[in-house]
Amino acid sequence: MAAEPERRRTASDPGARDADYPPALLNIEDPPLLLYLMGRLELPLDPARSIAIVGSRNPTPQGALNARQFAQSLSQGRPDHRFGPGAGRGRRAHEGALAGADVSRLATIAVVGTGLDRVYPKRHHQLAHDIAQRGLIVSEYPLGTPPLAANFPRRNRLIAGLSCSTLVVERRCNRLAHHGPAGRRTGQGGVCHSRLHPCHAIARCHALIRQGAKLVESAQDVLEDLPGAPLVAAVPTPEPPSPDDEDSLLQALGFDPVSLDALQARTGWPTPQLQARLMTLELDGQVARLPGGLFQRIAAT
Repeated sequence: MAAEPERRRTASDPGARDADYPPALLNIEDPPLLLYLMGRLELPLDPARSIAIVGSRNPTPQGALNARQFAQSLSQGRPDHRFGPGAGRGRRAHEGALAGADVSRLATIAVVGTGLDRVYPKRHHQLAHDIAQRGLIVSEYPLGTPPLAANFPRRNRLIAGLSCSTLVVERRCNRLAHHGPAGRRTGQGGVCHSRLHPCHAIARCHALIRQGAKLVESAQDVLEDLPGAPLVAAVPTPEPPSPDDEDSLLQALGFDPVSLDALQARTGWPTPQLQARLMTLELDGQVARLPGGLFQRIAAT
């Protein structure tokens, strides 16, 4: 990790706050009186050009890949990405942002639900170190605060206040949408973007779209809503498999989770042959085995 965390504070009276306290946080519900920051404090923190990436805490392999690809392309388009490190899509999104950003600006911003001297999950020590070296880690909790369940939903209001737009990947809940402009379109001009993938999350993403969210297929679809944002290369979208050059089983898999019975019906293969081929594709990194006996094809990066 970086050196001793620096603390920025504010009084309850906005006129008495520290000059470097993020003004956007004064507009959220229950602004924190104290902020603890670690990382590149010399770089500007600009919510008007920052995007939050949220989604399932337990994403599918394809969902985690989507989060990383979007974060990398978005960071190349110059917005900062922010989120709290999580076991799934949060980690992948931070890794993508770190891979895409240059050293002249904050690569990514992590809003955590613990003290800055604690890393949760513990296996993310290296990721936390990388973020502190090239980005910023933010907490409202003092040093020594353990990972308490009640603290993690509360950080969502900070994420919303520090970003102008939200990209939702495999949405399972609507917690962040209740905390200001990171939800659906609001008076502050915030936009919620919904990435439809895979099938078990489509219904929830459809609900967001009905509430005003924008369906996106590439990073440019997100960036075009940000004033003055440059064009970036689109995130690769899987093309329909061609019968001439694609394995017939990969064609049968598609890109959504599918059961062994469904694959057997699509291919007509006997069970031993199908299981053997799935294992080969899994070892090759082309297919992932999911809970519930499901399989999912992994898009090429």
